[in-house]
Amino acid sequence: MSDDTTDIIDTSDIEALSFEAALEQLETIVNKLEAGQVSLEESISIYERGEKLKARCEALLREAEARIEKITLKPDGSVQGTEPLDVG
Repeated sequence: MSDDTTDIIDTSDIEALSFEAALEQLETIVNKLEAGQVSLEESISIYERGEKLKARCEALLREAEARIEKITLKPDGSVQGTEPLDVG
């Protein structure tokens, strides 16, 4: 097993990853699985990490959406203020 593969399988670091880093790792896993470059056992392990990376990305997106505010306008088009963005 290569060091790259060991890094992909270890899940202890996922909660510290930025959105971009988690997404990059997830893309690497998808590419490896699609290319069939790994054994069945390793495929299962990296798939499980991929699930955790996907959950991390989704959590970070939810956090970002919660911080985004919508600018509200007065009838004349000038800025009135802000309100929470309704993403539902």
